[in-house]
Formats: sequence, C-alpha cells, structure tokens
Amino acid sequence: SLIFYGPSGTGKSALAYLISTISCAKFEFINAAICGVSEVKKIIFSARQRKLEEAQRTILFIDEIHRFNKAQQDVLIGDLEQGNIILIGATTHNPYFYLVPALISRTHIFEFKPHSDAELLYILKTALNDSERGMGQGDIVSDEQALLHLCRISDGDARRALNALEIGILTTPADKNGKKYFSLEAAEECVQKKALKYDKNGDAHYDTISAFIKSMRGSDPDAALYWLAKMLCSGEDPRFIVRRIIICAAEDVGNADPHALILSNAALQAVEFVGMPEARIILAQAVIYVSCAPKSNAAYLAIEKAIKDVESEKGAEVPVHLKDASYKSAKKNDSGQGYQYAHNFSNHYVQQQYMGKKCVYYYPTEQGYEKRIKQWLIYLKKT
Repeated sequence: SLIFYGPSGTGKSALAYLISTISCAKFEFINAAICGVSEVKKIIFSARQRKLEEAQRTILFIDEIHRFNKAQQDVLIGDLEQGNIILIGATTHNPYFYLVPALISRTHIFEFKPHSDAELLYILKTALNDSERGMGQGDIVSDEQALLHLCRISDGDARRALNALEIGILTTPADKNGKKYFSLEAAEECVQKKALKYDKNGDAHYDTISAFIKSMRGSDPDAALYWLAKMLCSGEDPRFIVRRIIICAAEDVGNADPHALILSNAALQAVEFVGMPEARIILAQAVIYVSCAPKSNAAYLAIEKAIKDVESEKGAEVPVHLKDASYKSAKKNDSGQGYQYAHNFSNHYVQQQYMGKKCVYYYPTEQGYEKRIKQWLIYLKKT
C-alpha cells in the first residue's frame, strides 16, 4: 500500500491509474472530501468477496486522504493487514501530520515534487502532438516562449499547465487556412497573467534578488516588497527567497535586532508547512520586519576577520587551562589546570586569557540592541 504526497498536478492520480492498469486489479476510486465510512465499508466488503470468489485484488484509491479523521482511517487498518485491499492514498498535505501512525506504518510514503519547467514543456509538447488524447488533431503552431510562459506560471502543476494550454488553443482563432498560431500574447491572455522578464538562470534572476537584498539592507520595505512580488509572480521557489531573508537577517541586521533571525527562520518553517499561495503573506511579514529592523554588520565583519587570521597564520595552540580535563590522564598533562569557572565570580565574569594572543574581532555598534551589548562588554572589562 502506498501514500502519494505532493502538490497538485504532479501525477499522483495518474500513477495510481497506471498501477491499476498494469496490475489488472479492480480499481475503486473515492474522494475523502465527499465519501463517508459507509461507502468505504461497502467497497471493502466487495473487495473481500472478490478476493475469495475471483482471486482478484482490489486497489482502493482515496484522493485527499488527509480529510479522513482518525475513526475513518481506522476502518482501513484491519483489511490492509489481511490483504483484502491495496490502499493508494493521495494527499497534498504532509501525511505524518494528518494520518494515524497505524496507517503510516502499513504503507510506503512517496513524495512527489513539482515538475520542473523542462518537464512541463515536454508534457505540453506531447499534448500538442498527441492526436488521440491531446490536441494533435488540429493544425497548431505554438511559440516556444508561449509554452515556456505557461510552464513558469504553473508552479510545477502539469494539470494547470495543460488546462491553460487547452483554453489558449480553443480561444485562438484559426486563419483562413485553418491553422492556429499559439503566441505569447495568447498565452498571457488565456491565463490573464503577463510574462515577466525573469529567467531563473539568467541575469534578470540575479539582478532581481540583488535588488531585493539591497532593499532590505537599505531599510526600504516598499521596494523589498515589490521585488518579492516580482519573484513570486515569476514562479520563484519561496524557499529560495526565504533563505535570502535569513542571510540578510544575520548579515545586515545581526545583533542590532536578534529577533530578525528568529522570525526569518520561523518564516522558513511556516513557508514549508503552509505552501503557496498563503506563503506570500509569511514572506511579506518577514521581509517587512527585516527591512525595518535596525542594521548592523558587525557579526559578519567579525567572522570574516577571524577566518582571515586563521587562514593566514599558524594555528594557535589552545591554552593549557582551557584544555579538556575530563579524561583520566588529564592531570598528568596539566590540562585544565588554572581554569577559572566564570559562574563562581561576580556578574558571572572573570578576566582570563581565552586565546594565545590578544585579538579583537567583534566591534559592536550603537544600533538597536547591539548598543546594550556594547555597554555590557565595556562594563565587564571595567570590573
């Protein structure tokens, strides 16, 4: 038994039908959104009879299986164990959050990923050339850019791309010779979405993300939101965007507002859990916070300087009093001897050497919370 998990239009149902055809099993289809326990029990009863009388297996395909509650899912467990049914469940939600452990332990879970633009392009071209099940009956000339536009706005959803192509072909008038020209303009019209200049592997991609980061760094939330919107409308992966927000929170905000990094990391988790289109709201909140936060790159400059020292100089020895003293023969090597435990002193601080040489890497600024850090460090060194 299998659970297919992934976004819409990635082939979950298609693969289930294919498995049924190849296996010659009886295929039963239900949608968990509109089906109740009584219908499931009827199918299971028929599957038992079929197994006994005809020795034929039954594949029960449950679309949107995450909509079944615990009691409904429990109905399946016994017959799964006895082999009366083979379950194939499809869901757009993480099954580990929505399915009971007993069901998960009796199934194999396969995650479906969104189609790449190249895969969608292949699917669309196949549909255009298929005269039996596709749109190959007519005389159609398609613009490569038109097809690529449909791929980009479909977010990896093949069903969405095929529906858009079908609408575009049906609404495109034929010329006097009966030939249809599916152009970029027709593609934009059929999906009501303008093709943006944004190639994920080209200059426009890197220019846009550069403008996005620099807008957040420059404390301009409006500009940052505009570039965010452009990336989202162009089909950019939200996870790629949120990774850049996290980097900006650490590099450009830093300890001037430590909450920026916490909120950005929370945004990553929320984006992965919620998904698009609602993830745009989470991204917007994180972008606004990071843009409006006080800025400091002191942490970035500090680690860069430390790395430069490590790479350009001979590695420093760990001072004897800081060496590990937990093993039996540590005392013979004087490891840990003379170490002063900071919590035994006033303010939980004691002056002692933590490097073999005196170096300063971190220079806190006067910005935001970092000003308090600076004041605290000055105070400690006076004690």
